[in-house]
Amino acid sequence: MKKVSKLGPKAFEQAAGFLRIREAENPLDSSAVHPESYKIVYAIADDLKCSVSDLVHNANISKLVDIRKYVTDTVGVPTLTDILDELAKPGRDPRQQFEAIRFLDDVKTLEDVKPGMKLPGIITNITAFGVFVDIGVHQDGLVHISQLADRFVKNPTDVVKVHQKVSVTVLEVDVKRRRISLSMKKQKE
Repeated sequence: MKKVSKLGPKAFEQAAGFLRIREAENPLDSSAVHPESYKIVYAIADDLKCSVSDLVHNANISKLVDIRKYVTDTVGVPTLTDILDELAKPGRDPRQQFEAIRFLDDVKTLEDVKPGMKLPGIITNITAFGVFVDIGVHQDGLVHISQLADRFVKNPTDVVKVHQKVSVTVLEVDVKRRRISLSMKKQKE
């Protein structure tokens, strides 16, 4: 990677943390530990009088290490905690589990959307005037701020967040202009 033109030291440092080399000579090369942090892992191994390989997949490592000992001006407790977590469970995905939304099978195009329909959706964007919701028809619908709740909403982020699953009611569909007006208010039955 270092031989790639215009890939400087900082870009390499950032990119290398996402690179995994399976069955590498150095066990850290197949982990999410960034190369600039390898020296910390080597110091931990030296202090524990073990090899780096002994640290990998060691679920008890966080109990064995006083991370405050390894804090520097450039490496803090959060980074050290991440390093120990990665050593304990290499290859883990630190992101929260993503839960896919199931759209209605019979609503696939804008033309399938009709006023009054109740549809599942997921919030894709939040603006000052409302939120955009993916309802599975390749055209997000808009829930105007006045339609977000059965109460006054000053700021949409007080009520919803991006990627939140929601249930919406279709208020209006303008196929020609490709616009869908939605509501999250509880509809009277």
